[in-house]
Amino acid sequence: MLKMISLERSFNFLSDGLIPVDQLKEFIEGTIRSKIEGSSKSSLTYSKPYTPRIDSLKMPMGYQPPKFQQFDGKGNPKQHVAHFIETCNNAGTYGDHLIKHSTDR
Repeated sequence: MLKMISLERSFNFLSDGLIPVDQLKEFIEGTIRSKIEGSSKSSLTYSKPYTPRIDSLKMPMGYQPPKFQQFDGKGNPKQHVAHFIETCNNAGTYGDHLIKHSTDR
């Protein structure tokens, strides 16, 4: 019979250095549970993926946003974004103004 040795991290290692399966299972379940609980708490808090400065940014005088079709989930999303950027650049919208334009929709 193997002797249990109590060590740090609340694991009781067996004398051969192994962790009993039930302890390992409890540890994994607890870790997963804490990750799920932690992620559900953080998902309740919305934060914008850009700085607050973008919200207060004013578009240039006389700016007319280009006509653009919203992505419908079909097709290639990378190609859609590339087309959006190209269309905005052709309309004179660059950098921060590009972000502002995409958030105003």
